[in-house]
Amino acid sequence: MKLNYLKFGTTAFVWLLGTALASGQQLADQSGIDLKDLSAFKNPGQTWSVAGGVTANLNEVNVLNVTKGTGILVNQPTKKVTGSDLLTLGEHGDIVLELDYMMAKGANSGIYLQGIYEIQLEDSWGMLNSTASNNGGIYARWDDAKPEGKQGYEGHAPRQNASKAPGLWQHIRIAFQAAKFDGSMKKTQNARIISIELNGVMIHDNIELFGSTRGANGFEKPIAALRLQGDHGAVAFKNIKFSKLPADAVSRQRGNDTDPIYIDVATTPNVRSFVDIRGGTKVVHAISVSSPSQVHYSYDLDNGYLFQAWHGDFVDATPMWDGRGNGTSRPRGSLMTFTKKPVPTLAKLTDANAAWLPDTTGTGFRTKGYMVDDNNRPTFIYNMYGTKVTDAIKVLDGGQGLNREISLSTPVDNVYALLATGVSDIQELSKGVYLIDGQSFYLKFDDLKDKPVIRDTNGKKDLIVLVRGKLNYSILF
Repeated sequence: MKLNYLKFGTTAFVWLLGTALASGQQLADQSGIDLKDLSAFKNPGQTWSVAGGVTANLNEVNVLNVTKGTGILVNQPTKKVTGSDLLTLGEHGDIVLELDYMMAKGANSGIYLQGIYEIQLEDSWGMLNSTASNNGGIYARWDDAKPEGKQGYEGHAPRQNASKAPGLWQHIRIAFQAAKFDGSMKKTQNARIISIELNGVMIHDNIELFGSTRGANGFEKPIAALRLQGDHGAVAFKNIKFSKLPADAVSRQRGNDTDPIYIDVATTPNVRSFVDIRGGTKVVHAISVSSPSQVHYSYDLDNGYLFQAWHGDFVDATPMWDGRGNGTSRPRGSLMTFTKKPVPTLAKLTDANAAWLPDTTGTGFRTKGYMVDDNNRPTFIYNMYGTKVTDAIKVLDGGQGLNREISLSTPVDNVYALLATGVSDIQELSKGVYLIDGQSFYLKFDDLKDKPVIRDTNGKKDLIVLVRGKLNYSILF
């Protein structure tokens, strides 16, 4: 008995001592990783570097283009140098991890919590039916002894595909509760994903992890390093932040008892409602338009303005129809907001630097509603400046964004279209392709007669284009 007690006590002491020694470098005690260099990582391979800027080519697989500087962690494997995973010097148990990441076209990577539980990162742009091996999925466990086709098990697909295009920054927030062990290192409680939010959308909620996922670099333990996958494709990271997991994190996820009212796109493809713009004003004459490709948008009928679009599920009408309701609906997917306060899309200007119109006063604007096609998708019609305007917005093939064509039945001189407003920056990536607002979305023009004008307005950037009877462009996000 005495010998057994001594053996147990020694084991417990060694484990507690190791935990205490490591606690000084636990990631949850740090605010994040300063990406001025690679000093926060163990033996980084040659494919890893820091950069000041990163972009992707939508037509080139597994390539990221970088500019010199710091603040961004980049992995650029090649056919000759396949790359290796990157581990932090600091370790973690319970933690809240937030970061921004960017995928190259066709690329694949992953975030391994404690080096053994993988959250998949992948170019899943436009995908309809995500699995556990697609962007945001909790990768499957693996057992070679199982029958062919069944070796992977206990993987968890994201609730919806909230992914963005290659070359755009995506934001992920992971609340993780590590497995618990007693003094003899016997597991007493499984690890758990409390929640994962991708681009503002809850894609996982309270998922118990019964063991490590495929590709784990070790066994379950109280604390271990964070691991970033580096052998499957070009990927970039920035703004890597850590915080402690709140003690009541599980109970916080329970929410309220109201049953949500979700709109079925098959029966109600268009919804008229009020819409509160994220961080902005209320649009009182809005229509939200769905598509089977899971690309949706909202349009302000009072200004002819396309003010938001999103990937994923359609509309939550709970605020509109629950109880007395307040008349508003809200997007359920990964939202891209194009303005905080809609103004007229079209304006007649004396020159390209003249002030934009705050409203339609004096323009002869009069909405004529919309026509719907065989799939109940609308084309908007209004009169302005003495001509008829049609505004047709269609979903691009593959669910990659929207195509928009604005047509004037009779051309009007010096009429411009406002396509981006109040954004932090606008970058011309290549001919006819622009990156907007910190690489949040693309604007793409084909056969444009007049080059878009980028102008400064109250410390922000606008992009406007002269409309010579017809304007066609695409929004990729």
